[in-house]
Amino acid sequence: MTEKELIILAAATSDDPYYADAAEGIFDFHVAYAKAIMKHDDVLVLTDDASYAAYAKALGAGHVAAAPMADIWMRDFSLSNAAAPAMFRYSAAGQGGDQDEADAVQEPLAALIDAAGLDYRASDLINDGGNWVDDYAGAAVVSRKFLRDNNLDEAAARQALIKLTGSKAIAFIDADEQGGLEHADGVVAFIGPNELVINSYPDDADYAAALRADLERGLPGVVIHEIVTPYDGDDIYDERFGSACGLYTNMLVTPGRIYFPQFGIPEDEAALAQIRSWTDKEITPVRSDDVCRMGGGVRCMSWQLRGENAARLKAHLSKGR
Repeated sequence: MTEKELIILAAATSDDPYYADAAEGIFDFHVAYAKAIMKHDDVLVLTDDASYAAYAKALGAGHVAAAPMADIWMRDFSLSNAAAPAMFRYSAAGQGGDQDEADAVQEPLAALIDAAGLDYRASDLINDGGNWVDDYAGAAVVSRKFLRDNNLDEAAARQALIKLTGSKAIAFIDADEQGGLEHADGVVAFIGPNELVINSYPDDADYAAALRADLERGLPGVVIHEIVTPYDGDDIYDERFGSACGLYTNMLVTPGRIYFPQFGIPEDEAALAQIRSWTDKEITPVRSDDVCRMGGGVRCMSWQLRGENAARLKAHLSKGR
């Protein structure tokens, strides 16, 4: 029997004008996603006081805690890797280029983590959780934005990341869209030890070839599967962050399951068939079209904890109920 994970989501705060036009879609996504998680893993939604009642009514009070976060994209400013947690310094790009704002977004979560007594390694290295994709077995993929943010060459960056995370092999890739977030988790996803799913790029053969070359050079022996990628950038919420619509690589992978994005398009079935042919993990489809136009989805929304850290966080938050 595989270990359950605690998957933590963050509601938009009621006084945040940035998400006002998308608030209904975010709530609907959270509720549907959380209900899918509850069948297999554990889930907790962090809210402000104003939205607590609506989430508690939809999901039950045991799955909601009044602990407001400053943004909804929990992946980016939380702990990376549920098995060996590390916290990067959240990058300015996650807040449109403002490092002070990024630090302010991360601070409430850092305070919660420390108050709950979670075990993790802290680092001043600048990165988003969306730009740390690893297989829990020593292999990781990071976009070269990390090099620019930290003024490091690949050799120095690799050494720093190995020291922080205990990784054994790291591939640095160019993001498929330069500028903005440049997250690796919009390009690749690990579904097993040194086994990757990557986007297909039928209209950009040069990029596709360079991506494969970077992955194979950084991750010796890597197995690569190419998934259908009907990317749709026609409807974008914020031009600074692009879209995640049609990106099946933004999946959430747990020890025994994959929460797999779906967009209500014909390619959904083809993508499901592909992922099921490549892994023995159980696949749970999650509709993401309510949020993908904002630049993220299933993985971007999710902070993963397991074991003692999951128990400590739940125990700490239960004291406030």
